[in-house]
Amino acid sequence: CIGVDPYYLAQKAQEVGYHPEIILAGRRLNDGMGKYVATEVVKMMVKAEMRVKNSKVLMLGITFKENCPDIRNTRAIDIYNELQTYQMDVDVYDPWANPEEVKHEFGMDIIKTEELSKYDTIILAVAHREFLEMNLEDLKKGEALIYDVKGILPKTVSDKRL
Repeated sequence: CIGVDPYYLAQKAQEVGYHPEIILAGRRLNDGMGKYVATEVVKMMVKAEMRVKNSKVLMLGITFKENCPDIRNTRAIDIYNELQTYQMDVDVYDPWANPEEVKHEFGMDIIKTEELSKYDTIILAVAHREFLEMNLEDLKKGEALIYDVKGILPKTVSDKRL
């Protein structure tokens, strides 16, 4: 994900008379990725004739980037918020994020390892190394779907990747 740097670059470019259309277009595109990912997940579920409303979804990761506890500027929260608009039951698991900080910043709870259960859909949102070591098959309920936002899972494991 593109952080705040494009805003800084755009401001500096404008100060010297350059109109940074590509930088700003990239920023707009990035800002819409949460909605895009959630919509793609819903389309996958509908195509698989799965129930969307009240479905059990696991989102792996909430931090800004992999193997880092920083949640500032994370776009993963946009995926979570958009999934909520579909009335999905979303669990977020992130071994790197501080649960109290996530609760304070986003008003949501993240689950612990022992709280993981079975899910209709699993979304890998952040490429933490722990997620590569997990057996996602153990977390799937029936013919559950896996959406790999980061493209780090073997293609045979994920149903779709960004």
